[in-house]
Amino acid sequence: MKDFPGTPGTLTGLGLRILQCIFAASAITAMATTSSFFDFTAFCYLIASMGLQVVWSFGLALVDAYALVKKDVLNHSFLISLFVVGDWVTAILSLAAASATAGIIVLLTHDLKGNHCLGDCQQYQVSVVLAFLSWITIATSSLIMLWLVAAG
Repeated sequence: MKDFPGTPGTLTGLGLRILQCIFAASAITAMATTSSFFDFTAFCYLIASMGLQVVWSFGLALVDAYALVKKDVLNHSFLISLFVVGDWVTAILSLAAASATAGIIVLLTHDLKGNHCLGDCQQYQVSVVLAFLSWITIATSSLIMLWLVAAG
């Protein structure tokens, strides 16, 4: 297997994992600090999906940091296959949660004229933007992992 930027055990791989974790945790924080996020299932789904993203990304960031300390690039086929499956599952869940939440926010702000937001519309929107940023970073990692499997 080749040593692409973003490969597990490289500095860019660690950077991607840290960004995923930060964006997902920020999306959770922005959504959970609103007064009525629990009124909408999509908002709860966003928190659950981003929570899974935080756990997955933090775990892989620790693996990347360990590999960097040991100066070892993690390119074992079994390990890469595990990363591919985990990244693709979390990427799909993150995209679905961010899209569902964005749809509800469009409904609340434009179709219902913001009457149901109770002043939390901006926090909902910030949470969705952060969720999409998290998805962009996990999608990048997913494509890199798939590239590694194809190159292997």
